[in-house]
Amino acid sequence: MQSIIRQNGPRSVLPDFRNLGTILRILVAVNAGALLYALAREVSPAKWFGEWMAATAVVEPNLFLVLAVLWLAARPLLRLPYATGAAAVVALTLVCGIVLFVVRSMFEPAAPAALVAGMVWGAVAASLLLAYFNLRARALSPAIVEARLQALQARIRPHFLFNSINAVLSLVRSEPARAEVALQDMADLFRVLMRDNRELAPLADELTLCRQYLELEQLRLGDRLAVDWNLKSMPADALVPPLVLQPLLENAVYHGIEPSSQPGVISINVFLTRGEVHAILKNPYRAEGGRHHSGNKMALANVRERLALHFDAEASLESRVTKDGYEVHIRIPYRTAGPDAVDEPRRATSQAAAQPPARRTSSGASRRVHAAPVTALPVPHA
Repeated sequence: MQSIIRQNGPRSVLPDFRNLGTILRILVAVNAGALLYALAREVSPAKWFGEWMAATAVVEPNLFLVLAVLWLAARPLLRLPYATGAAAVVALTLVCGIVLFVVRSMFEPAAPAALVAGMVWGAVAASLLLAYFNLRARALSPAIVEARLQALQARIRPHFLFNSINAVLSLVRSEPARAEVALQDMADLFRVLMRDNRELAPLADELTLCRQYLELEQLRLGDRLAVDWNLKSMPADALVPPLVLQPLLENAVYHGIEPSSQPGVISINVFLTRGEVHAILKNPYRAEGGRHHSGNKMALANVRERLALHFDAEASLESRVTKDGYEVHIRIPYRTAGPDAVDEPRRATSQAAAQPPARRTSSGASRRVHAAPVTALPVPHA
């Protein structure tokens, strides 16, 4: 899956013709062009709509055929050099126009001039759209946008760092082995925060990071925080933006668990359906949360913007207050690192992702967080 963001300098790259945002932009641009054509032909506003419908009746069949062909040829086209790929796109557009002209001629005779005019307009439209997508790709490449993405990735509340350090300090003398593991979790978490996070990463890595984060919070909150994991249908090899779930879990802890002295459950459900990865996070919600709810939308806006930068219109984030609490639903297209990945992940891969790697403690014993779904099983007070 190529990201919407272009990371490797100003090199021209063809758009991904399987991306929903790319398809929508082509549809809007071509229909807007048909509208301008109608406005140029008719002076009377009363006749604009009729002229536009006549123009779209000619344009739309060709447009949908071209989009279908480009969708099928998207992978080979992306492997070509830009100039060769652009020429191939224009050539495919012309071939589709010729095919439709021949088919129409079987039912209604048409002058060859109509074919020439259609080919000229098709070549011009394809060239203009390629130029637009090239400029748009370059506009997403400058350092200011990459710095924006890095800033969005790296945001984490300072109070979490200080609270985690205090929680570890409380364990140093009483439970040194547990304190060592907690420090390893902190090191892993902040290593991810400090690295270059512009590239997509496997979902399994993100879930491992989330486990480490929640373990650190459980050191501080004890049995007030319980976690319900549901990862049986998780596609471990799916590529997602790094730190796409951790800020939302931080939100869930800060807004759903901290305001109350009563135990609360954070539910995490990740699954694959119809070629899309869904992540549903739920946490308790209290209307009288005060300052704990005032900043709830900042992390949501952060994640939503990063999803748009990576996946354009193919990803979404929705949040709502339910009778049971607060729910965040993320939808991401299922993409893997392999160029010819299948649409369904292997069950063994998903199960392997549910088991984070073992750690070594000071006593030399291995430590592994069990990934079987746990319902309301809090960690004891430190």
